[in-house]
Amino acid sequence: MEIEVVQADITSVEVDVVVTAANSPLIGGGGVDGAVHRVAGPELLKALRPLAPCPVGGAVITPAFRFPPPVRHVVHAVGPRYGVDEPAAELLAGAYRASLALADQVGAESIAFPSLSTGAFQYPRMQACDVSVRALRSATTTVRRCLLVALDLKTARFWERALAR
Repeated sequence: MEIEVVQADITSVEVDVVVTAANSPLIGGGGVDGAVHRVAGPELLKALRPLAPCPVGGAVITPAFRFPPPVRHVVHAVGPRYGVDEPAAELLAGAYRASLALADQVGAESIAFPSLSTGAFQYPRMQACDVSVRALRSATTTVRRCLLVALDLKTARFWERALAR
């Protein structure tokens, strides 16, 4: 799988599957999840109700609803709250692997990830970027292209350093 870092708004990237940083009750939130819910529309929240709660380190998948093509699905990945959910690194890696497994199930060739758990869940960005790259590289997947979508230059650089190792 080819892994590439881009600095962009994850709701504007052209991939088959967009991953959002969800909370366990799957009720939407701020940050990336809020942006994804705004683009997908109210149908997204309705589709999530029967899938909740999602365990920490897990993920669920829904249609992308009002996302423009080529986005067909949204994966809602629940990463750990740093300092609360342990073992944090294993749970974070699990959220990335679970997301890829769901993308495989729907035949996706491309996927875009935000930096899971580094916003409201306060996972240190440099560590989270290292964990995500290790998890993605070690995963068995049919996905061919993976975008790591950073909102800011600092996160993009952390991911680029992790990929260079």
